[in-house]
Amino acid sequence: MAREIVCISPVDGREYIRRPTATGAEIASAIAEARAAQREWRRVPVAERAAIVVRFLDALDAMGPALGEDLTRQMGRPVRYGGGEPKTARERVEHMAAIAEAALAPVVPPARPGFERWVSREPLGIVFTVAPWNYPYLTTVNSIAPALIAGNAVILKHAAQTLGVGERFQAAFDATDLPKGLFRNLVLDHDQTTALIAGGHVNHVAFTGSVEAGRAIERACAGTFTTCGLELGGKDPAYVRPDADLEATVESLVDGAFFNSGQCCCGIERIYVHADVHDRFLDAFAALTSGYVLDDPLDPATTIGPMARTAFAETVRAQTAEALAKGARAVIDPARFPVSKAGTPYLMPQVLTGVDHTMTVMREESFGPVVGLMKVKDDAEAVRLMNDSRYGLTASIWTRDVEAVRAIDAELDTGTVFMNRCDYVDPGLVWTGVKDTGRGAALSAVGYETLTRPKSHHYRLP
Repeated sequence: MAREIVCISPVDGREYIRRPTATGAEIASAIAEARAAQREWRRVPVAERAAIVVRFLDALDAMGPALGEDLTRQMGRPVRYGGGEPKTARERVEHMAAIAEAALAPVVPPARPGFERWVSREPLGIVFTVAPWNYPYLTTVNSIAPALIAGNAVILKHAAQTLGVGERFQAAFDATDLPKGLFRNLVLDHDQTTALIAGGHVNHVAFTGSVEAGRAIERACAGTFTTCGLELGGKDPAYVRPDADLEATVESLVDGAFFNSGQCCCGIERIYVHADVHDRFLDAFAALTSGYVLDDPLDPATTIGPMARTAFAETVRAQTAEALAKGARAVIDPARFPVSKAGTPYLMPQVLTGVDHTMTVMREESFGPVVGLMKVKDDAEAVRLMNDSRYGLTASIWTRDVEAVRAIDAELDTGTVFMNRCDYVDPGLVWTGVKDTGRGAALSAVGYETLTRPKSHHYRLP
């Protein structure tokens, strides 16, 4: 018997979307149709596949402002920002389309008389994307666009909090001339998701989510030889050197810490500031943070909305309370944010000083609007603290000294090192992580390697 998945809007706590999960027959039909469609799709030239996938963006654009308000009601991002995510998705999809022919071109070794030899990049078959709610358009296109361009079929399972986004994707692809059945959005619960993977019904899983859920995906893949790409937790650090442009650094790091209510995979969660500029940085950071407007995200004046669920906000409140009990100090005055109340998803942005690595807020992912700020004496101490984490997605260094960045970069255990920017995904570079942040790669030419398999061709000519 099918159960139902319900999206409760964090805006007002009311039910926003309710959908039945797919039946066993519907799942089996989706798999069969995907296999059949993919056998034909893989024969379509790469350039033609890429052009069709890009046209999907036009169908999304045609949905207009409704996309932004719909997203706000599902996960709470202020409506003033809601329409920006599909626009940024265009940058990623168009880049992956532009590099596809070169990235998927055969690899030809040096010529050998009497032989013809090459390595082709063959599509895997069915790519199963299990997408998160925090950036429901961007994280989804990271895998589905290059997967389709590479010649695969795609099945999408979107998060319960953003059920409507999966439906938007389906409608947009249905508006293109993508072959029927090649892309399918399915509403699935956790057990169905696990069974689909463990049954060997798909060839690759692209998952973005928590560490524990990533481990469950790996367990489901075990023994099936299904490959998986896992983007999991993060605790991304920033280091502010004494020669940094403080005004620009503060502006970028406040945004990196609190945009989307801090619910960003690569958001800034801990900041290490050189002692020479610590006090000036803290004063400027606190002043800018205090200017946020926490309120109804459907109001265009609101600049920070509720977290997606009350439970997520309570996790951040618990981390903050533990840090305060251990001697940390909260810098931001709660009186500036009267809407922030326990038992609700509305949570004010907070900056903590006097923190150390015995505190959960500096060790475990917060995924919310709180950031810890520590004073350090030099680059060596900053590197030690930045690496003192079980996560490794991104790290940023703020300075005018490029050579200093090169030296620090070489010592950092992370997937991406930024200089003077943060919280950004460049589709020309591979998106990856180390340690408990997961494994695999998305975007760039390297991303195509995870969505294809190499096939060697060795002909002795007559």
